[in-house]
Amino acid sequence: MKCITLFFSFCLIAIFSIAQPNYDFSKLKRERLGRGVIAIRENPSTVAVSWRYLSSDPMNESFDIYRNDEKINKHPLKDATFFQDTYAGTESVLYTVKAREGKTESSYQLPANAPLGYLNIPLNRPEDGTTPSGQNYFYAPNDASIGDVDGDGEYEIILKWDPSNAHDNSHDGYTGEVYVDCYKLSGKLLWRINLGRNIRAGAHYTQFMVFDFDGDGKAEVVMKTADGTVDGTGKVIGDAQADYRNEQGRILTGPEYLTVFNGLTGEAMQTIDYVPVRGDLMGWGDSRGNRSDRFLACVAYLDGIHPSVVMCRGYYTRTVLAAFDWDGKELKQRWVFDSNNPGCKDYAGQGNHNLRVGDVDGDGCDEIIYGSCAIDHNGKGLYTTEMGHGDAIHLTHFDPSRKGLQVWDCHENKRDGSTYRDAATGEVLFQIKDNTDVGRCMAADIDPTQPGVEMWSVASGGIRNVKGEVVKDRVRGLSCNMAVWWDGDLLRELLDRNMVSKYNWEKGVCERIAIFEGTLSNNGTKANPCLQGDIVGDWREEILMRTADNTALRLYVSTIPTDYRFHTFLEDPIYRISIATQNVAYNQPTQPGFYFGPELQGTVFRGCKIPKK
Repeated sequence: MKCITLFFSFCLIAIFSIAQPNYDFSKLKRERLGRGVIAIRENPSTVAVSWRYLSSDPMNESFDIYRNDEKINKHPLKDATFFQDTYAGTESVLYTVKAREGKTESSYQLPANAPLGYLNIPLNRPEDGTTPSGQNYFYAPNDASIGDVDGDGEYEIILKWDPSNAHDNSHDGYTGEVYVDCYKLSGKLLWRINLGRNIRAGAHYTQFMVFDFDGDGKAEVVMKTADGTVDGTGKVIGDAQADYRNEQGRILTGPEYLTVFNGLTGEAMQTIDYVPVRGDLMGWGDSRGNRSDRFLACVAYLDGIHPSVVMCRGYYTRTVLAAFDWDGKELKQRWVFDSNNPGCKDYAGQGNHNLRVGDVDGDGCDEIIYGSCAIDHNGKGLYTTEMGHGDAIHLTHFDPSRKGLQVWDCHENKRDGSTYRDAATGEVLFQIKDNTDVGRCMAADIDPTQPGVEMWSVASGGIRNVKGEVVKDRVRGLSCNMAVWWDGDLLRELLDRNMVSKYNWEKGVCERIAIFEGTLSNNGTKANPCLQGDIVGDWREEILMRTADNTALRLYVSTIPTDYRFHTFLEDPIYRISIATQNVAYNQPTQPGFYFGPELQGTVFRGCKIPKK
């Protein structure tokens, strides 16, 4: 594979693409990424070393690898940022990656007796508890996110702990308190935040946004808080004695707050009243908080330069989004969108259990795909399809021959089924109507014989291509859950529970290629990992799972060789934000703001010429 010099190579897309999101990367405030070196034992005699290829690297950059002080590659590494070291020692080893042109170097310390296939991250599990009703509960690691909290260019893990009695909004019952921790990849605990008794535990309550909002090189954490929340330094927010739980364990009264936490220390830097406000419960559709306490959140470059945090409330009926900017000292409200406002009633009831973010109209600023509608960067409605609520949604460049981004969505209204639409206009490109609640849909490029990204749902009649044609009507083992770039080719693999599978397009079946023994997935039937995405190493994605005994996380890293090297997906704003929003309600897989798949063969893409095969 030949790498060639490109101006602005990071944002260059395959030459046959007509248009893509129009970010000005010279102004966009993004995190400063390091090399992300990782070393993982593939087997007792082989260590796989992987690292990032950055858009700031010269296009002809090559690398050398050192084990302790010994150079172990015979020739400069010019292709994939991946290397297999034949080494059977069990002692701790320092691997160093040196860039020959850029003259930079980064290291990773492989621990002694390292496990095969993953990095073990020990955890400090919270103590068990008992509710006022006498129910005992324990804690398990739940959703996670990443952020560089100390400014060293590498990510820390921000982890939410859920009690075993966490509830859906539709269910009554007390829950234990929710904890949010920050860990180094070594397992060192940097801080713990206790959200307190006045924040209920469940998938729809706590959406935590981890991002460098003020551009100081260190990530902050923004989330909803309440009286009794204890920050990472031990300081209590509001009234420590307040208890707003009713006899059903619901929290329908009392103040609600929005807090910005220091990502390094967990200190609450500013707390303001939460917007969108609760107000009249019936204004959301019921009196017990089922609809009023449905929260979403996201990060978005609303001005095309700075990342904003957007906190959202409601999607079955009334829908409110509130955007805020953090400048390091003050949290300032940018705008509020409310479906109750004049001219906005058609936006009510359109949201999903998740959302997507990207510059869909090419103005260089992010829009928010809020289920069946879209909110423009200025807080105005962009469009609504009026197809209502759904459980899953996907935003990416599906079709290399078509301008812009597209959306694949599923609907609960027992009418509209599954829809594929233009992300900028809402124009429906094809639709598979169905009279059932279509609860799941998925999108990934899994078949090289079909154009663009394939898509399917539980009621799509099989796999569809971007033209809406049925590729395969029945596929054994095809999941509608998550996806991952794992095995090093240009196709995507599927992730469900603790297994990775690959679609065999010739046989029409999904075949398991990896299983992560000793781990469990999260969120019941949703069966997702703590996190999935490009966290360390080369362009491929990692999978963060919890152990079955809830005492550790395991970061699984692919040890399969790859022929390709690309600038890390993390430098794409749409992809990076899809990681930041993955913890929101019903977790959705990462997706970039460009087409990625086998049709890139023979094109220039993200710094390299991809050969035809």
